[in-house]
Amino acid sequence: MTSVDTVTLDKLQKVLGVFDENLDLLSRELGLIPHVDGTAISFEGPDDAARIGAEVVKSLLAVVEAGETVDKSRLLYCIELAREGRASDFEGVLKDAVAVTFRGKPVKCKTVGQKNYVESIRKNTVVFGVGPAGTGKTYLAVCLAVAAYKSKQVEKIILTRPAVEAGEKLGFLPGDLQTKVDPYLRPLYDALQEMFGQETYQKLMEKGAIEVAPLAYMRGRTLSDAFVILDEAQNATREQMKMFLTRLGEGSKMVVTGDLTQTDLPEGKTSGLKQAVKLLEGIEDIAVCRLNERDVVRHPLVSRIVRAYEREENKRKKGEKP
Repeated sequence: MTSVDTVTLDKLQKVLGVFDENLDLLSRELGLIPHVDGTAISFEGPDDAARIGAEVVKSLLAVVEAGETVDKSRLLYCIELAREGRASDFEGVLKDAVAVTFRGKPVKCKTVGQKNYVESIRKNTVVFGVGPAGTGKTYLAVCLAVAAYKSKQVEKIILTRPAVEAGEKLGFLPGDLQTKVDPYLRPLYDALQEMFGQETYQKLMEKGAIEVAPLAYMRGRTLSDAFVILDEAQNATREQMKMFLTRLGEGSKMVVTGDLTQTDLPEGKTSGLKQAVKLLEGIEDIAVCRLNERDVVRHPLVSRIVRAYEREENKRKKGEKP
């Protein structure tokens, strides 16, 4: 039997969850019988499983002490890391805030992959963040852009996306060009407004400190003293990607995000993101961060959906029937 002391009753309750749902899930996943005595939790079962259970509880304590909640997805993630002998990796994830929203809420990484991604952006001039939806690629990049602007590391934030239809046609949308492309840029607007607040966001937009525009608007420019984010980059062509990367000016940082499994380019067109990652990985001051289904921080079902599609894609590549 392996046990761990949770120090206080309040912390114990937060680790156990409502009606002990966290403890029950942990015990089922590892095939253990839990025992709670005062503020201590112990596990009865195979030695390796009991050890993993204790390590997971310690990781959950770190979550609670960081002021975060213990939810199902976070618990399952802790179990996966502990099974690999990496439980201690998770304890450092929640220590530092990436940024603070206008309401004063700290934004923190939720996975080891996200923490590595954030550290890569801080250390490198150009970073490619590649991974499935829900891994925080764009949101974390926007948070770092806002932090850089507030600390006067850059004078401007530029956010851009290729205006490529995903089953819908721009021509059928009402309004002028800006109105037509706004739906494609909405996730970027939302993230900025959460970080700055609506009023400050509008003022910064009006004075040109924030620019949100389609990728085509970047042609012919030199982007200096700016934090530049290219979102949904899997939909940029090779020519567009080369054009974008060569806009880099003095004092700027670029983050390129995308999901290579969700390319909406016409058949026969190669994704510029796919080519760029292949060509530029390993070059000094350029980092490629690959996030996966483990880094999905949406509903736990999203991770399972991502895995199912990845299995089907792997079968397709091997010539098997899906």
